[in-house]
Amino acid sequence: MAKITDKDRQRYHEKVKVFSTMTKALLKTEKDLLMATRDNTPESSIKKLSIVDEMLNLASGYMAVNGVSLVVLKVKNEEALNDARKALYKAVIYLEGIVTNEIDVPFSEIEEKLSLIGTFDPDQRYNLIRKMGLAIDMLEYAYGDNSKWKWSFVELEGRFAVVAKNIMDMRNAYNNSSSDSEYYESTVYHLRLIKELLERGASRYRDKYELSTQQLGDFKTGLLFLRALRRLHVILSEPEEAEAVKKKIGIWKIKMEADIKRKEDARRKV
Repeated sequence: MAKITDKDRQRYHEKVKVFSTMTKALLKTEKDLLMATRDNTPESSIKKLSIVDEMLNLASGYMAVNGVSLVVLKVKNEEALNDARKALYKAVIYLEGIVTNEIDVPFSEIEEKLSLIGTFDPDQRYNLIRKMGLAIDMLEYAYGDNSKWKWSFVELEGRFAVVAKNIMDMRNAYNNSSSDSEYYESTVYHLRLIKELLERGASRYRDKYELSTQQLGDFKTGLLFLRALRRLHVILSEPEEAEAVKKKIGIWKIKMEADIKRKEDARRKV
C-alpha cells in the first residue's frame, strides 16, 4: 500500500467537509423529529417515516465518506462504514416501530398500526423500501466479501425483508396489483421484491445455521420466513406457489428434526 502523504490527507479532509456538515445536520434533524413524535397519532407516524428516510440519507453520507477515502487515500474508512451500518440499523428499527418486526403475522394483527400511515401511499412506501434496500446492498458491497460483518448482514437483510412486507397495505394489495390501478406499477414491483426478500431471508438464515452458527434458532427463523412467504401467496390467491413453499417447509422441517436428533444422540454419547 502506498504511503499516505500530508497532501493526500489535506485533500481528503477538504472533500469530506461537506459530508461532515451534512451528517451533523441530519443527526440534529433526527433529534428534533424524535422530540415531535412522542404521541401515537397519524401525524407522528408520518414524521417517524421521515426519520427513517433521514437515517438512510445519513448512511449514504457515511458511505460517500468511505468512497472519498478509497479514491484519495486508497484505503477503506472503517469508521465511516461502521457509522453507516449503525445508521441503517436505526432506519430499520424506526420502521419496525411503525409497522412491527413480526416475520409471519396475519395482516389483521398489524392493520391498526398501518392505519396510522394511511396517507403514505403505495408509491411512497415502495420508494422508501427500495431506497433502504439499495443502501443495504451498497454497504454490503463496500465492506466486501471477507468482512467480519458478513453474517450480521443476514440479520439486517432479514429485518429489512420484514419491514418491506409489513409496510404494505395487504388489504388493498390485490386490487392495487390490477392494471387499472394508479398504484399498479409500485404495487407489483413491491410484491415481487417482498417475495424475493422473504425467500432470500430464509436461505440466508439456513446458510448461517449450516455454515456458521449451528444454532437451531437460525434454522427456525429461516422457516418463519418461508411461512411468511406462503402466507403472502395465499393472500394473493397463488395456490401453486403456496403449495410449493408448503412442500419446501416440510422438507426443511425434516432436516431440522434430523439435526436435533443427531445433536441429542451426540450429547448422550459424551
